[in-house]
Amino acid sequence: MPKRLSKPRDVNALARSIVDEATGEVPETPPDPNAGKDPAAVELGRRGGLKGGKARAKKLSAKQRSEIAKKAATTRWKDR
Repeated sequence: MPKRLSKPRDVNALARSIVDEATGEVPETPPDPNAGKDPAAVELGRRGGLKGGKARAKKLSAKQRSEIAKKAATTRWKDR
């Protein structure tokens, strides 16, 4: 099954995309978001993002983690 692209929010843009699809003017694959970037830098950024939270949690004390969790829960439930 092909991946679906996000639909434009504007009615005119949606109509344009439907016409383009019907006439075959739309490329089959979406453009690569990492095109033109250094692949090594992209990989380094991804690796850092994957291990950043775990490394930060490891450095925090149990009391600090608890305070952060309480603040997050308070913020999450504030409007309910």
